[in-house]
Amino acid sequence: MDLESEDGPAGIPALLTESAFAQRYREHLEKLGIFDKRYRAHKLSDCTVAIPVLQEKLTFSTLEELKTLVAPGSSCRETQIKNPVLSKRARIQSPAQKLRMDLYEMLEARGVTWTRDLERDLPHSWLRHGDLIVFSENCFSDPLWKQLGPDLWASVASLLGVKRLAKEGCILHDGVRSPTVTLLLGDNGWVEHIDNGIRYAFDVTKSMFSAGNISEKQRVASLCCSGEVIVDLYAGIGYFTLPYLVHAGAAFVHACEWNPNAVIALRQNLELNGVSEKCHIHEGDNRQLMLQDVSDRVNLGLIPTSEPGYPVACKVLKKKTGGIMHIHHNVESFGDISRLNTDETKEDFTKCKKMAWKKWAETAEAQIHAILVNISGNAWKTKILRLDKVKSYAPHVEHVVLDLDCRPLHDSLSYVNKTV
Repeated sequence: MDLESEDGPAGIPALLTESAFAQRYREHLEKLGIFDKRYRAHKLSDCTVAIPVLQEKLTFSTLEELKTLVAPGSSCRETQIKNPVLSKRARIQSPAQKLRMDLYEMLEARGVTWTRDLERDLPHSWLRHGDLIVFSENCFSDPLWKQLGPDLWASVASLLGVKRLAKEGCILHDGVRSPTVTLLLGDNGWVEHIDNGIRYAFDVTKSMFSAGNISEKQRVASLCCSGEVIVDLYAGIGYFTLPYLVHAGAAFVHACEWNPNAVIALRQNLELNGVSEKCHIHEGDNRQLMLQDVSDRVNLGLIPTSEPGYPVACKVLKKKTGGIMHIHHNVESFGDISRLNTDETKEDFTKCKKMAWKKWAETAEAQIHAILVNISGNAWKTKILRLDKVKSYAPHVEHVVLDLDCRPLHDSLSYVNKTV
């Protein structure tokens, strides 16, 4: 760590004074709220000390006060510290900050200069699955990390208390949304995740786990599905299939999945949770599904849209009694966010988003109603029971779920809607 030259890139602002006066300077600056507690003061070889400060709070009168009243006879000038070191307090604030400090010291020991590009290239958060951590794709991209080789990843794993490391890539547009996760350390990507008492095992390099759907998985788990037959058209590794079987009391689930890697994990997860005898996996394109007239409830959990599954969902519903569809979709709701400076405008924007959700839901209801009538040749009644947000998917895009009740009207059959 050194002081920045006048023509070099900027570091952090600091005040430079003699070491004999540094403690008095620091105490006074702390009282004024000017001392920057995020960084260490730095002692130089010429017996001067650079004290990190918050430049926006520093004034000319402060400098004069330090030199004449706080420490008479001292010198004081503004400078900058290049490659500052976090203070002890700052270093314990988060694992990400600790990782930054440890990597800084590792590179310094190897004679490698720490740069702002390296600083920006570090992860601020990560996903942890047992002894494996997955970093996002926008970190550890600098060629320097690759040059350091396996020693780097062994050190990072040790710092974070895990044995394996992986890094995300882009989701492939291959029809099955395959992840491109690369193992940085370790010989396999299999992990186990426990969610609401359900065990999910999967290979992070071949299958995705959506932690953001936890509220919807918990809701599915709370449904009363006793005695019901369910068709899960996009089962994945069992995100919703398992809650239906383990907690909701479903009698049987037909799980459809065309990603071979997800099917492998799904089979294992059914075994892990002791429900394999109550599920049949239909591997392949669900549009070719031969089932019909079997289901009390259909789960359509594909995003950005489950629309390709509408016809098969209508086909598998029981003809005499109908059932409920849970339909997932990403709804775009654009608005002028620059106007959001009052509670009133924020409330208006929320209303606009919900209107977009409602418009999509009504369109989906009309599509499904028409398909049901066309398939059966009879009249049907469809009703929106619930429409809610699952999570934010992207700016101005919300992942929502629609509960749609679908009942035939070809005779005087009476029924009671199940609780959803």
